[in-house]
Amino acid sequence: MSQEPVKTEPPSMLSFVRDLPNLCSLTGLFFALLSIYAVVTSQFNLAVAALLWAVFFDWADGIVARRLKGRTHIHSAYGAQLDSLIDIISFGVCPAVILMGYGGFSFFWFVPAFIILGAAAIRLSWFNVFGLSEDGSYSGLALDNNILIAAPLFLFSGSFDPRTFTWMLAVLFLLLSGLNLAPVKTSKFSSRWFPVLGVYCVMMTWALIF
Repeated sequence: MSQEPVKTEPPSMLSFVRDLPNLCSLTGLFFALLSIYAVVTSQFNLAVAALLWAVFFDWADGIVARRLKGRTHIHSAYGAQLDSLIDIISFGVCPAVILMGYGGFSFFWFVPAFIILGAAAIRLSWFNVFGLSEDGSYSGLALDNNILIAAPLFLFSGSFDPRTFTWMLAVLFLLLSGLNLAPVKTSKFSSRWFPVLGVYCVMMTWALIF
């Protein structure tokens, strides 16, 4: 007579909040929400600066997770799911909202905004299934790079009328979305680039806001 396996109760949901990498992920979510708030209140430079810090904490959660001792497989699996859900907000929803917001929330910009969001969802779903390539590289451009590349453009937003700048922003985001899905290999930044990212975020935040 076979013995049925003993079912154990899963950890409580809030127990995962005490996990430091997950706290980093949630901090990134805070900045993503701040970005959306900034768009609604027409503070577009603040919106972009907030997304830069969402990138910073997106990098931080992975670095902390790899260096943290005694982290269980369950915590790693939960953290991966949390990170992916926050990524679609930070690097899919937020850029789409920024584009629509800069375009005055005209329905004209809805389709390109949806393409940006859809490309992010497709990429994240593919990555969740297949992960990194065997050589440790990405297939296509990682989503967080979109923000790092697009952020300097906002330093020159005052040099163009809003409609022209919205077109420039749409073209750039759509090109980046194409690179996100392109079958090309891009390198994964190692943790030694993390201080460089921190300096970049500080400098860009200062330039965008002050």
